[in-house]
Amino acid sequence: QVHMVESGGGLVQAGGSLRLSCADSGRTFSTYARAWFRQAPGKEREFVAAISWSGDTTYYADSVKGRFTISRDNAKNTAYLQMNSLKPEDTAVYYCAARSRDFRATMREAEYDYWGQGTQVTVSS
Repeated sequence: QVHMVESGGGLVQAGGSLRLSCADSGRTFSTYARAWFRQAPGKEREFVAAISWSGDTTYYADSVKGRFTISRDNAKNTAYLQMNSLKPEDTAVYYCAARSRDFRATMREAEYDYWGQGTQVTVSS
């Protein structure tokens, strides 16, 4: 069962930008912490960014700090990931997630219990 739907992925050249969106589907996650994870081919899924329900707390993986920005619009039941200065190593399937048990953001994947289906981001060199 799909709870959130990601969009905005695609093919972009190195140095370019993309904005991913994660819209709630069937239920609202506006009071939940939200996060983005990614999985590159042959690798484990890894944390990218997280945001608290109010948006006042954010966390980023060191590899994306200063380049990616996570945000949310609770009125639209949507979370976003703005990705700038993209690198080939950012190529992966990006997943959005929601944490129902706590409104605080966390980097721990096991704390997120609702997931989207993923969107492919490919960065060419």
